[in-house]
Amino acid sequence: MKRYILTGTPGSGKTTILHRLATLGHATVEEAATAVIAAEQARGEDEPWTRPSFIDQIVAVQRRASLLPPAARRGWQFFDRSPICTHALSTFAGHPISPALSAEIERIIREGVYERDVFFVRNLGFCEPTAARRIGFEESLVFERLHEETYRAFGYRIVDVPAGPVDGRVAAIEAAAGAA
Repeated sequence: MKRYILTGTPGSGKTTILHRLATLGHATVEEAATAVIAAEQARGEDEPWTRPSFIDQIVAVQRRASLLPPAARRGWQFFDRSPICTHALSTFAGHPISPALSAEIERIIREGVYERDVFFVRNLGFCEPTAARRIGFEESLVFERLHEETYRAFGYRIVDVPAGPVDGRVAAIEAAAGAA
């Protein structure tokens, strides 16, 4: 089973792409940070990302998801972000890189958990804030560059997914995954 990462700037359409891939029969894994934020906000914590322990919560969710057998019908699994994204998030938020995050990155690289080609979903020219995403467009571009630099630093290859209609983006991802 090939496991691919979708990454990119917040608000670029990763989740929409992920959902479309699921409707096409691919196994998919939702973004861990969004799930952690929603759970913590439901407990009354408005900005859980301000705590350094937030990073380890994300890592724990990502690790569990990567260890589950995929329920795929087509042979590819797509993840909305990975521990490499969590490294970029930790840096962006000014949190130290935790031992748990370092260990998980070492594990995914050692075990080859994800394909080395990463689908980098480019920004749409805007970023709309949500309860979990309180970032403006200019900040999102800084975050986008940091993600790209972080993936390259860990030896991943960037496969650009340019802005455009979702069907075209999905087709490009499927074509690139099929060629890999």
